[in-house]
Amino acid sequence: MIQKNKTCCRDLRSRLGKILSSLISFEAAWVQNHIVNCPKCQKRFASIGKVHLALTLLKSRPHNLDLLRNANIQTIDTLAHSVRNTAKADKLRTARPEPKFSEKLIPLRGSLVNTAACITILFLLKTGIFNSMNKFQTGSQKVMQNYYEKQLGPEFSDEIFS
Repeated sequence: MIQKNKTCCRDLRSRLGKILSSLISFEAAWVQNHIVNCPKCQKRFASIGKVHLALTLLKSRPHNLDLLRNANIQTIDTLAHSVRNTAKADKLRTARPEPKFSEKLIPLRGSLVNTAACITILFLLKTGIFNSMNKFQTGSQKVMQNYYEKQLGPEFSDEIFS
């Protein structure tokens, strides 16, 4: 029952936030006047601006693995003190992204391709495909030689295929 109430409260806050943001513009004169005269709101809006700027920069250039941890620390510092000191906040302070499996393989790409090519060649040798191709080539050469013998005579055929 308690979990259901938390979910309902979270949904309600989310909906109210969307409704308020659609009704109230940050460009409104009374909102701007309040921000100018309220140090606490100035600090919060400055923090929101920093987070927005950081997220914009993330899209434009590569980052190192500590970026997530640093961003989390900056974000946690903007939260209320009661939230900053929770176990989840401590976990976020030390979080590091785990690269995808495909990203881990990028340095090994050349070696993996070479290994796959070698295995393919070994498989073809083992199954006798190269030998069969050789037989096919020899057989087709004999067919062509016979054709030229019938059309041009054996002396021309021998000269072409010698």
